[in-house]
Amino acid sequence: MNKIYIPILIINLFLTGCATKSLVQIPNYPPQKITLTVTGYCDCKICCGWKRNWRFQPVYAYGPNAGKPKKIGITASGTKAVKGTIAADTKIFPYGTIIQVPGYGIGRVEDIGGAIKGRHIDLFFNSHKEALEWGRQKKQCLVWIPKKSIR
Repeated sequence: MNKIYIPILIINLFLTGCATKSLVQIPNYPPQKITLTVTGYCDCKICCGWKRNWRFQPVYAYGPNAGKPKKIGITASGTKAVKGTIAADTKIFPYGTIIQVPGYGIGRVEDIGGAIKGRHIDLFFNSHKEALEWGRQKKQCLVWIPKKSIR
C-alpha cells in the first residue's frame, strides 16, 4: 500500500465513524415510554460485591456465591461490561432489551443485580466516580423489549 493512502484511510475511518459505530441496533418496531429509576455502577468492589481472597484472587464477597471465584467485568449474560451495558430485573426487562436513557444514550440489558428490582435499571460506567456522579434519577426512557420468537 502506498504511504499516501494510509493517512487518507485513517481520516476516512474517523470521518465516517466506522470505528465508533454503536453495537446496539434499534429494533424496527415502536418503543414503549416507561419512567424508570436509573442508577449507575462500575466493575469495582463496592458496586459489584467482590473482594480478594488470601491468594489475591477476586471472589464474591457475600451472598450464595460468597468465596467462589468472580470474573471481574463479566456480566450475568457472559458479556464484557462496557458503556451501554444495563443491569435490570430480567423478569420485567429480559436480556437483549434495548433502552434509550436521556443523558446516557442507548444500551442493552445484559446484567442483573441483587438490588435491581421492578422498574429500576443500573447503567454501566467506566469508573466509580462517573457512577456516583450519575446518582439516582427518574427518567422517561424508550424501551424496546424483544419480541418473543414464534415456534
